[in-house]
Amino acid sequence: MIFDKLVSIMFGWFKKKEEKKNEKVEKVDINTSKPAIQSQKVDISEKNKKEKPKETWLFLREELYKMNGNVNRADCDYYYEALNKVLSQYEINTPLRISHFLAQVIHESGHFKYKSENLNYSAKALKSVFGKYFKTDVEANAYARQPEKIANKVYANRMGNGNEMSGDGWRYRGRGLIQLTGTNNYKACGQDLDLDLVKNPDLITSDPEVCVKTACWFWNKNNLNTFADKDDIKTITKRINGGLNGIEDRTKNLNLIKSIITEK
Repeated sequence: MIFDKLVSIMFGWFKKKEEKKNEKVEKVDINTSKPAIQSQKVDISEKNKKEKPKETWLFLREELYKMNGNVNRADCDYYYEALNKVLSQYEINTPLRISHFLAQVIHESGHFKYKSENLNYSAKALKSVFGKYFKTDVEANAYARQPEKIANKVYANRMGNGNEMSGDGWRYRGRGLIQLTGTNNYKACGQDLDLDLVKNPDLITSDPEVCVKTACWFWNKNNLNTFADKDDIKTITKRINGGLNGIEDRTKNLNLIKSIITEK
């Protein structure tokens, strides 16, 4: 009887000891597994970070500097992201199309310097550029170095503008990278872009994306991608300028940009 109790006590003691041993092993296993799990999470995070896709640009900032003749870098910076974002939306996305577009807008904007038309003409320049409106020295001298007055005269009664006294010539003077000009163009472009450019024409000069979009709108409306595909700079220049003014500079820009774009 005593022996049986002694055996029972011994058995119970060994059983508890074994349970504590198992409990201890289980706790150690749980604790030692935690660092491994944490380490695995860090590895996954680092992997995802490395595999994060980068945004694709049509050209890099340094390339834009070079295409612009390494001048006016701050102005290049102003347009850099907008150009990369907007051009593809208008299918200006091949080396030839990009080259022709940039060659023209760089010329028209004075290497990205001017956001609106520079109408600060001397009397001599007025007779040379706008001889139709300034036939005598007296007429030219009366308007020389007065941009607002000049715009109101030379853009009066055309492109949807009112007469000289209406102020429409100055209000809807050339703005943007391809110098959007005239009430009709501001209205049509604004409707397509869902912007009220007639009421707020200065949106073009205050927002780089709007500025680029207006140039692309003009490019698209005149089907200039077709002529860019043919490498036809003369027709593109005529559609933008009305003639071949500045064709030498435009051609120089084009050749430079081609050499940079085709290197990619």
